[in-house]
Amino acid sequence: MSTGDKVENTGEKIKGKAKEAAGKAVGNERLEAEGRTDRAKGDLKQAGEKVKDAFGR
Repeated sequence: MSTGDKVENTGEKIKGKAKEAAGKAVGNERLEAEGRTDRAKGDLKQAGEKVKDAFGR
């Protein structure tokens, strides 16, 4: 996994976590759900990159 991909995926997970926390704080279920989705996307992308690395691209 390239460093750029790691940073991008981690950034997406952090953004999702922040959205989720903000949604919980203000009682906005939609924002909270968006945050969970963003975190899941980041996790999925990281998993895909790890699979690519395992098979040597």
